[in-house]
Amino acid sequence: MKRRHFLKSTSSAVSAAAVSSPLWAAENSEVIYDIHQHINFHGRRNGELIAHQKMMGVTKTVLLPSGAQLARDSTHGGRSNGLAARIFGTAAAARLAGEHPKSFVYFCNEIPDLDSTKASLEKWLEGGAIGIGEQKFNLDCDSKPMQQVYEIANAFEVPVLLHFQHGSYNLGFERFHKMLEKYPKVNFFGHAQTWWGNIDAKLDQKDLYPKGKVTSGGLTDKYLADYPNMFGDLSAGSGLNSMKRDEEHAAAFLDRHQDKLCLGTDCADAIGEGTKCSGSGMIDLVRRLVPDDTARAKIFSGNAKRVIPFGD
Repeated sequence: MKRRHFLKSTSSAVSAAAVSSPLWAAENSEVIYDIHQHINFHGRRNGELIAHQKMMGVTKTVLLPSGAQLARDSTHGGRSNGLAARIFGTAAAARLAGEHPKSFVYFCNEIPDLDSTKASLEKWLEGGAIGIGEQKFNLDCDSKPMQQVYEIANAFEVPVLLHFQHGSYNLGFERFHKMLEKYPKVNFFGHAQTWWGNIDAKLDQKDLYPKGKVTSGGLTDKYLADYPNMFGDLSAGSGLNSMKRDEEHAAAFLDRHQDKLCLGTDCADAIGEGTKCSGSGMIDLVRRLVPDDTARAKIFSGNAKRVIPFGD
């Protein structure tokens, strides 16, 4: 199957300026690609999202939608619909990307264990989506429904972004190496509490936000080192916590995996700065802990451009 076609916006509301350049490109001193943001994140409006990304200095943003709003075991009976954060689906992400195609792109998403999942994902990938995710469902990461998602990603040559959270989402993290081996041409992004907790070889898997010094050699470290198709999404409080808890380890980790890590924010605030914004916190931390310009450029945008088919 050929790589999906990119979305061609037909909206008359799109201005020539929006089409020709990012909304705030001239204000950026560094090129930053944010691989993890959402529409209606805890009720945040699109205008607030645009202002938020501008404040952080982001050049291009990947919008990650939710799946269908259904009550199933895979959505915890509907309690985790909207990725447990009131996030809108692929159509909303596609609309904003269509209005500002130089500043936003979008992945597609669906609950994996529906009869309609394959057709839905394929429709969006044919229409302009450039990845699948954020996959955040109560399923084993190596289950049959999840493997169908990986097979679709393989066919369309797009990445998959996974939320690993012990006891809740993408269960069986310790077995994920089997999927990396089975689908070597699919690039996977790891994200969330269990992904970032497992930088520590001594992690108690029930501890979703561990503190204190890190013992190197955790499962996440091994996945990044051993599998060319495994990448890390630095976003959210879980990513920021993993770096701030032991900055000496973090500096070495960022250097060691400078070719495998991508800047993501996944913050729901409407400001884009200050202590409540984990995204700006991560950007500041990378600037401080990664003094090498080349390595920092990889993390801020270069790795994302290499792995995600932006079409730039």
